[in-house]
Amino acid sequence: MSLVQRYLNAAQDFIRRSRDDNLRWRRARQQDEAALRQAQTLAEQALAAELRKQAQLLEHELAVLKTRNHNELEMVKIQCQQDLQDYKQYLQSLDTLKSSLRQSYAHLPEAVAFTLHHHAKQLLNRMWESQQAEEKMKTELQLLQFMAAVHEDSVTGLQHGGMPEKALGLIADVKEMN
Repeated sequence: MSLVQRYLNAAQDFIRRSRDDNLRWRRARQQDEAALRQAQTLAEQALAAELRKQAQLLEHELAVLKTRNHNELEMVKIQCQQDLQDYKQYLQSLDTLKSSLRQSYAHLPEAVAFTLHHHAKQLLNRMWESQQAEEKMKTELQLLQFMAAVHEDSVTGLQHGGMPEKALGLIADVKEMN
């Protein structure tokens, strides 16, 4: 045999041995590879099941939140409607107060009744627009005190005439504070 042929045979033997070794190694590891593929498939299925479960949970939580938000929105709407109705009633009360002042102090110019009415309306608006509960309560107390003073002045005005001293005094006090 020639030298070249020996090299070719050696190379072929080397290639066959390499392939045989590779085949033996793959056969020896075939169960491991099958177990690994099966474990990977099971893990993918478990992950998919967990994702479906999480998606269902999120859908449920989203539905609950939507329902809760819808209910809260409806409650806020009802509360706003009630607030609006209360505000209208306050304004009607102030208009009644203005009419009472005009009757009680018929001898005074209408501007006095309008001034007192305007001040009460400003207090009402300040109370209504206030965002802080403490400020709202303070203004509400001022409005109540003012309206009580106007009422007392109206009763006094019907009996004795004169000026609505208490109400005008409260307006002057407020002006001095500002």
